[in-house]
Amino acid sequence: MRVALLADVHSNREALEACLDDARRLGADRLAFLGDLVGYGADPEWVVDRVRQAVGDGAIAVRGNHDASVGDAERTGLHEDAQRVADWTRERLDADALAFLRGLPLTHEDAGILCVHANAYAPARWEYLLSRVEVGRSLAATQASITFCGHVHEPALWTQSPVGKLGEFRPVPDEPIPVPGHRRWLAVVGSAGQPRDGDPAACWALFDADARTLTWRRVPYDHAGAARRILEAGLPERFAQRLETGT
Repeated sequence: MRVALLADVHSNREALEACLDDARRLGADRLAFLGDLVGYGADPEWVVDRVRQAVGDGAIAVRGNHDASVGDAERTGLHEDAQRVADWTRERLDADALAFLRGLPLTHEDAGILCVHANAYAPARWEYLLSRVEVGRSLAATQASITFCGHVHEPALWTQSPVGKLGEFRPVPDEPIPVPGHRRWLAVVGSAGQPRDGDPAACWALFDADARTLTWRRVPYDHAGAARRILEAGLPERFAQRLETGT
C-alpha cells in the first residue's frame, strides 16, 4: 500500500491538481488529506468537491482549523485576514460542501498509522509542533507507530527510539527515508497549497507501508496563476505573494 499524504491545500486548485497527478504517476494506492482543505486560496468549491469525490473512493480526510472556521463558523484563532477569507469561503460553498467540512473527523487511525492536522495530544486546540517539546507530547499521546500531520507548512520528520530519545531529520525531496517499525515516527508532510519553507513548489509525501519508507515530493505548478486568482477574487494580496515566494 502506497499512501499519498497531502496537507494544507488551502483552496489551491492548481497545486492540488499537480500533486494528484504526481501521486497517480508514482502509483499511490490511497490518498490522505491532513486538514485545511480551505482558506487563503480562491478555489474552495473545486477543492472541496474534489476531496469529497476522493473520500467517496476510499480516501482519508481529517479536519483542519480553517475547515472548522468555515464549516462550523468556529473561531479557531485565525488572524484578521485569514478570518476574512474563511467568511468569504463559507459564502461560496453549498450546503453539502459545508456539511462535508463539518463532518470531517479530527483524527483517523488505522493499522498503527495516525492522521491528524495539528497534533495528537490536543487536536482541537490547533497547537503547532514547533519544537521537540510539542513533538514529544504528541508522540506520548498516541500508540501509533507513525503520526502524519500538517499545520506547520514546512516538512519535518521526527523519530523516537525505544528508550524515548527524540531525533530530527530534514527531509530531502525524492530521497526515500526508511521508517522502520521498531522506532516511532512523526512526520509533518508540508503544505500542498501554501508552502512556507522558501520553495514555492507544492509539497506532499508518499508513504510506502510495505517497504516502510517515506518520500517527500516537490511539484512545480502554476503558482503565478493561483496567485492571480486570489487577487481577482479580491482576497488579501499577501496570500497571493506567499504563493510566489513560498514563505
